Amino acid sequence: MPDYKMLAATIRSLTEGETDEVALMATLACEIHHSDDRFDWTGFYRVTEPELLKIGPYQGGHGCLQIPFSRGVCGAAARSGETQLVDDVEAFPGHIACASSTRSEIVIPVRNKAGEVIAVLDIDSDQPAAFTEEDDKALSAILSEVFAA
Repeated sequence: MPDYKMLAATIRSLTEGETDEVALMATLACEIHHSDDRFDWTGFYRVTEPELLKIGPYQGGHGCLQIPFSRGVCGAAARSGETQLVDDVEAFPGHIACASSTRSEIVIPVRNKAGEVIAVLDIDSDQPAAFTEEDDKALSAILSEVFAA
């Protein structure tokens, strides 16, 4: 489990004064990815047009280039505006296998100041049931501080 308090402080110092969403996403993807060995792929899918996510900054192997809101775990998070905590991706209806090594994932909606979903943070793990409610709370707080404050 990462030291989320330290991670939040590091991200705060690195992103202070920055307003460009892509620059912020790139910095967060890097810092979050390297904070925990459970994190096999860490990245953002951005809302680029209605009902469509496109790959944004990430760390790890190649991601899917685009994901409709109607498909997969990322689409479910964007569509519902709620975190998707998936212990076993094989059991998730409509899961999109961007990487065959993925066993579990967490996908958290990213909201701007107006409360609109502008992206999702997708973290995959090669371990089953790798993510907890604590991960969701800590990462959601970081995303809120960076993108919605």
